[in-house]
Amino acid sequence: MLKFTKNSIPALFALLTILAYGLLIPWLGFYWDDWPFAWIGEFLGPAEFIPAFEPFRPFIAPIFLLTTSIFPPIPIVWQAFGLVIRFLSVIAAWWALNQIWENHKSQNFAVSLLFLLYPGYSQQWVAFTHINQEWVSLIAYLLSFGLTAQAVRRNKNHKTLLALLLLFWGLFPTEYFVSMEPLRFLIIFFMLGERTPNFWMRAKETTKRWLPYLALWLANAGWLAYYYTRGGYNSYSVEANSKSTSVFADLLLGIWDLLYKSIWMVWVQFISNFWDSPTAPTSILGLALVIFTFILLIIYRQNLNLADTAKRHIWASQAILLGLAGLLLGRIPSFLAGLPLKIGSTFDRLTISIMFASALLIAGLLELLVKNKKWRNLILSGILALAVGQQFLSANDFRRDWEKQRNLAWQLSWRIPAMEEGTALITHKLPMDSESDQSFTAPLNWIYAPNYQAGDLLPYAFVNTIKRLGGYTLPALEPDIPIKVPYRTVRFEGSTSAAIVIYAPEKGCLRVLDSVYANARTYNRESDFLTDAIFLSDPSRILTEAESATVPASLFGKEPVHEWCYYSTKAELARQRGDWDEVVRLADEAKSQGYTPVDAFEWLPFIEGYIYTENLDRAEELSQIAIKKEPRLRKGLCQLWGRVEANIHHPEGQKLAQRIQNELSCSP
Repeated sequence: MLKFTKNSIPALFALLTILAYGLLIPWLGFYWDDWPFAWIGEFLGPAEFIPAFEPFRPFIAPIFLLTTSIFPPIPIVWQAFGLVIRFLSVIAAWWALNQIWENHKSQNFAVSLLFLLYPGYSQQWVAFTHINQEWVSLIAYLLSFGLTAQAVRRNKNHKTLLALLLLFWGLFPTEYFVSMEPLRFLIIFFMLGERTPNFWMRAKETTKRWLPYLALWLANAGWLAYYYTRGGYNSYSVEANSKSTSVFADLLLGIWDLLYKSIWMVWVQFISNFWDSPTAPTSILGLALVIFTFILLIIYRQNLNLADTAKRHIWASQAILLGLAGLLLGRIPSFLAGLPLKIGSTFDRLTISIMFASALLIAGLLELLVKNKKWRNLILSGILALAVGQQFLSANDFRRDWEKQRNLAWQLSWRIPAMEEGTALITHKLPMDSESDQSFTAPLNWIYAPNYQAGDLLPYAFVNTIKRLGGYTLPALEPDIPIKVPYRTVRFEGSTSAAIVIYAPEKGCLRVLDSVYANARTYNRESDFLTDAIFLSDPSRILTEAESATVPASLFGKEPVHEWCYYSTKAELARQRGDWDEVVRLADEAKSQGYTPVDAFEWLPFIEGYIYTENLDRAEELSQIAIKKEPRLRKGLCQLWGRVEANIHHPEGQKLAQRIQNELSCSP
């Protein structure tokens, strides 16, 4: 009969880590703050993280310095490293739990599995950032718990010293885990109960043993107080949460929200996400992964030989108390900062401080409420399988986002082969979910300033009008207004009169907007945050005759197959040069390949190209196709045909322009 021993557990952890987090890593990249960190490592060097973090989280800097000295800024390298770190975190949790409850291996195994696969945290693939900012510290904290347990059980002072050292690296680099420390008090208290049954004697002994950790914890509190009030810390605007007139009501609602999401919502969210699109390939693959994981865990756990003591109810009560305390304590920092616990968004990174507690609580409740071992195994395996499926869906969201990033990078290189230094690219939003204007400023400079030297001003920057208008970066949409973008230890300084306005729709191709071909009337249905900026756009800053920008293959891979967006962006560039023959050549080649636009606005350069090369029938045909597909294009077509009527000297062309304008009911 098939049997597994505890020596096989790390192999299972490794397999589950790959199933949950590793299947899509060849197609994943950098996200959010990954970009500026990767850019710093590549162009300024690992030592630059010391001054870069001095005003923010100075104790994180050595972690970045170490990891970036070892690993190059290549997405797949950091994604693989993230996989290793996630595996090491569960090994740390498994080891620590076994030091605390050495006679409850089966229960500790359940907690470790829940911790490894916790589906409320979907930021695993923002690897560069979160490895350095949180996961290294969390691993240190878990190991510190385990060393404390060893010190209590064996009365070895050097274990306490090691635990304090690891606590330092768990606390000082990041404030995410600042409220976890009281759990250590409870852990010591529970462990002393094995030999000191008297409550008050145990409390006294626990306090005595906890004092060194308390001293370090208070030192960290003092450090944070200094940094929040007198230092340069400005990662968040931290203030008491006072949206409601009743602090008590806010607290109760916050606790209910925390418990509901931690005990129920995060563990079953795969079901609702699956039913949103059950026939989608990703949903089908996710379901197959759930079924496979469920069968795997059922078989493995039924044939795993882990001996336990009979005092399951004591373990369960301790795990539940630790879990509840850990949930409440872990939520305190983000609650006070007014940050929402929003699952399925970038804010669910906050759950990293409650993952361990949530795992303890779920495992404790199962142990207490489900007496039958087979049913307990069945339920736990189902929960874990759903978690693996949810993590796969989350990974696929990041895969799609990375594909959008790659598309944007290549379309930029096709449309803008080079541009004058000091140029700001202004838009109202980017078509990705996991990037901001400032994060994507890094790849922009990576592409267009591959020889950047430390100490220089940043040559280029993305500026988002929705986020920046009226603030320090972009005070107003008026000519000659300074644009200032601080970027850790470097900065961009430009002007609204040295800007190019771009539009990157969710569905469609990148476009450079301007006052002639793609003006505010043509795009009048778009957001005012976009159209109000168009008059500032200066496409002459694009060096149209330069060789195409080099998109780093180490970041974005090989150039993709030339589909519609290649022809669309190249046609815009040819139109800017006034090369109408090239516009038509691109149109004919795209047609021969069977490519057509998703967004009918992309027909405009080709319509105009056919007009100026005297293929009026094709121009009229495309105009009719475009307006039928997208009625909102009427003003854009009116602009185009009005411009043609004024510029063309061909009688038939002028007649056609007048007729089409009449058919479109164009106003003067």
